Amino acid sequence: MVEFAPKYEAMIVKRERSRLYVTLNRPEVKNALNPTLIGELKEVFGILRDRRDIKVVILRGAGNTFCAGADLKNMEQSFGDRPKPGEKDPIAVWNRGFGAFLETVNSLPQVVVAAVEGYAIAGGFGLVCVSDVAICTEGAGFAMTETAIGIVPAQIAPFVAARIGVPQTRHLTLTAARFKGAEALRLGIAHYLVKDTAELDAKLEEVLKQIDKCAPIANALTKEVVMRVGTQDLSSVLDFAADKFAEARRGPEAGEGLRAFAEKRPPKWATE
Repeated sequence: MVEFAPKYEAMIVKRERSRLYVTLNRPEVKNALNPTLIGELKEVFGILRDRRDIKVVILRGAGNTFCAGADLKNMEQSFGDRPKPGEKDPIAVWNRGFGAFLETVNSLPQVVVAAVEGYAIAGGFGLVCVSDVAICTEGAGFAMTETAIGIVPAQIAPFVAARIGVPQTRHLTLTAARFKGAEALRLGIAHYLVKDTAELDAKLEEVLKQIDKCAPIANALTKEVVMRVGTQDLSSVLDFAADKFAEARRGPEAGEGLRAFAEKRPPKWATE
């Protein structure tokens, strides 16, 4: 089994039972995404794809802020020279790499919970939109600011549109609108709105206890089904869902869950 590194340069990774806490740790720049941080995130989430001993991943930022997007001071260094004839532009290659990372987070078998305070801007905004559950404070600030500095939210926009719909995404991207937690809740970016950090911690623990009650493999299979809605025709989705239902029903979790129900006790995964 591949293990996580004991220490990372730009983030903190801590495991508690079946929970993995991933904290972006560049508070001096509001946890802006530089090549080191992105590389470390890719490594951790790449490992998580094959781990079934971890049920939930909690993503948040150090210093009471989530993520202010790309570190613009480092951006130019990532692009390299102009492409030679017939070669892919290195800017496009770099940009698509971030999209591949968002795909990994979006389809992770674990539940991904984003705990958001401070800023969730640009790439940080995208990270929130690939979470399964998002909790934000009233004062959290959100925006897709790319067009205001002359670039395109290319890899983020599709995930935002999947989260809140194309019309709202057009509005947010084409105006670079800034807004707070209450609007994030109204739009469906966040699922819970809390007053401050203390309430954020309390709500996070409440949500994690709810996730504890759910069987991890059943959650992973359910996520696979839900993620196909809107990307495949309904009949194909229902065929796929039927196969996943059969897989779960013949698996060990269903047997344990049904026995626990009959015996009026919590299933084993809820007490581990």
